[in-house]
Amino acid sequence: MKNILEPQTNTIIQHFDKQFVRNTISEETSNKMRYALESVVARGGGRYAYIDGYRIGGKTGTAQKVENGRYLVNNYIMSFMAVVPSNDPQAILYVAIDNPKNTAMLSSYTTAPVARRILLDIIDALDIPKQEGQIEKVYQWDDAVYYEVPNVIGKTAKEAAKELTNFKVEYSGDGKTVVEQTPSAGERIAAGSTVRLLLE
Repeated sequence: MKNILEPQTNTIIQHFDKQFVRNTISEETSNKMRYALESVVARGGGRYAYIDGYRIGGKTGTAQKVENGRYLVNNYIMSFMAVVPSNDPQAILYVAIDNPKNTAMLSSYTTAPVARRILLDIIDALDIPKQEGQIEKVYQWDDAVYYEVPNVIGKTAKEAAKELTNFKVEYSGDGKTVVEQTPSAGERIAAGSTVRLLLE
């Protein structure tokens, strides 16, 4: 709370400035913790929250619920907390699902995918740019693999097709030379995504 307002006129009765109390952790410890949280998303239980090109830090949580002093059977709160970007936090997200049904009792499968969808909206709303230096994801058999789109402008359709073997290719026009491409060269997109080429 920054101000106490007079309810009728909405004028400020009292203003409060920020007051530094203390450092809770050192900068070195903060850097190590944020790196560890990014590792959880890239290489651990938070991998379903991974977003290519964005440094996401996160941690899963599983809490067995209690009633009348006893743990309930198969009744959990699944949670996931995330920060974006992990090296320069702009937003923090906490997602919790109370007693999810018909799923594995692991936050990796329940809350992390939900968090990813919300994080994409946060990235869009705050206009957070992509950046380099992200910890590379350890891919598993069911993960989407991302590749950088090469520059094929000026090449023949046949030459372009050879360089775009990781993607589907759609052509417009009936010429032989590529004059425009979407997505642009240098963008990273999932394998099997469509690259559109305009022929001269």
